[in-house]
Amino acid sequence: MKNTILLLLLVASFANAQNSEKDKINQTLNAWHKAAADVKFDTYFNTMTEDAVYIGTDATENWTKPDFKIWAKPYFEKGTTWNFTALERHIFFDKSGKIAWFDELLNTQMKICRGSGVLIKVGKEWKIQHYVLSMTIPNDEVDAIVKIKAPIEDILIAKLQKK
Repeated sequence: MKNTILLLLLVASFANAQNSEKDKINQTLNAWHKAAADVKFDTYFNTMTEDAVYIGTDATENWTKPDFKIWAKPYFEKGTTWNFTALERHIFFDKSGKIAWFDELLNTQMKICRGSGVLIKVGKEWKIQHYVLSMTIPNDEVDAIVKIKAPIEDILIAKLQKK
């Protein structure tokens, strides 16, 4: 009986700890998105690790943090940043509890987008190490979108295949 109670307490403790970490990650991601909307350059980029990678919606957008900062700085300076708010988010952990990955649906100026990424725990803080932003396309509209993308991306495909 004592062993069963101890086991239940241990499981409950683990579940509470994981929920607490999920709350911290949610807070981190929400604050990160809000920093962009509030045009807070330093806050936005300080939420990312130094070796972070940001992959945007355009096929050419695969930035290291320093490159992403250079690209984003004019938008922050003009006050014309982006405003993403989470509609739904799923968070998962590795066995150590120090690496987490997530996916989220976002309400954006591009309508619904999908974000996904990896966070690592640095001290007591969660930092974004990898982020991918994708536009969602309704399945019934894929053919129409491909017609729009084809002239641009056929050139990029040919260029990338030559590498």
